[in-house]
Amino acid sequence: MRTVEVLFVIIILLSAFFITTYFAVLPSPSQAFGTNLRELSQSTLETLDADGILSATVFKDPTDPAWADLQKALSASLPPNTVYNLSVYDLSTTEGVVTYHLEHSISDVSFGVESGATSLLLASPNVTFTEDPQKIGETTGQNITLYILNCSDANGWWITGYTGQSLAADVYDLLSPYFTNTMLVNSTSELGLLLDGTLLPAGVESVNNSVVINTFGEAVPIPEDYCEDGLNETEGFDPYHDGGTYAKYFHTLGCLTRQYNWTWVSIVGYPFYYVTNTNNPHISSSQNSYGIYGMKDVRRAGSNAFLQGLDNQGYVYDENRIAFENGVVQFTSEALDRCNYYGIYPAPYQTSSRALTDDILNDYHLDRFASVFELKNSRIAAATFRHQDGSGALTAIGLTRIPDIRITALALLMYYDPTVYKSEFGASGTSRLVTLQLGQQGGT
Repeated sequence: MRTVEVLFVIIILLSAFFITTYFAVLPSPSQAFGTNLRELSQSTLETLDADGILSATVFKDPTDPAWADLQKALSASLPPNTVYNLSVYDLSTTEGVVTYHLEHSISDVSFGVESGATSLLLASPNVTFTEDPQKIGETTGQNITLYILNCSDANGWWITGYTGQSLAADVYDLLSPYFTNTMLVNSTSELGLLLDGTLLPAGVESVNNSVVINTFGEAVPIPEDYCEDGLNETEGFDPYHDGGTYAKYFHTLGCLTRQYNWTWVSIVGYPFYYVTNTNNPHISSSQNSYGIYGMKDVRRAGSNAFLQGLDNQGYVYDENRIAFENGVVQFTSEALDRCNYYGIYPAPYQTSSRALTDDILNDYHLDRFASVFELKNSRIAAATFRHQDGSGALTAIGLTRIPDIRITALALLMYYDPTVYKSEFGASGTSRLVTLQLGQQGGT
């Protein structure tokens, strides 16, 4: 009996083997052991492009000898049993529709069934693609000037690792393309002319509607005329509070920002915390308790005084705190979008130690625009605060040191929203699409 059972098992196994073998469909040798043709095509195009031969050739006339050199390089790049067809298409764009026109092709043999292909878009080496920023104020007919404080007789604070002058150069590089006129204010004397409304670029008749960027951090340069015993002492020095304070100077700056409809920009820290002038005897011998001379503290009264002036309020000495620690803050979705648009990429997470409280909106009749960071704890780490009657604005970046001047650039560009005009990549003759189809000889 057992012999019969074993015989039946053998018969069943053999039958299963023959049936499986008869009906099984095995891959062709090229499929089982061949090259991944699509990957080989992609790597070949990228290698030829990296070597410079591809982009240098595909824009030439089909009769140019360079095509023969390209064909030799292509043949040398492929395994011996691989056949190819390289085609080049010119791109043109009309009313948003892209058209492909075959310019030239090179190949060795025709293809069987098995093949793989990839493509690569190339820009002509003779074409430069540009980005031209719109000038701020252009759409409204305003001739807006960018003033950057670069005073040689001033010191900065809360700008660790930088000087006000080095930051001024960085601001100039980042933002001057967006303004019709840009002026560096190179001394506190020139700042005095700006406050008088007489520091003007050639062809400009008024300082109205300008942007003024203070690159000295928590310190603000002060002209000697506004210092104690100066010609404009009553507009800068308050002898009756805190043993004598320059909070009155910041009130004057707020009034002038309103009068001229300026956007005043504080790049980092607690705005208007010190005044600085390294030449004036009343200030040059003073230091901020950290060994930085030529500075005199105003503390919290400075920001309050500026906002009083911006709101057309009379000067009142006010030491109430309006900026607070806010920890780590993150970009708004609008800020992330504008980073990509303008090509400015600061870190989207920052530490805010001097965020203005949103109480200032009601207290000084301000509207908040272009918030760079999400609102946290009712505190605003970076935004532009414009007076509700449209007279003047303050852009305040309340971050901790060390300053990232790209945040300032981003905040201003978000506020003014200039357009960036980019040259069209699909313009006729500037772009060509190269496709490479590969096959294996003997494949079916």
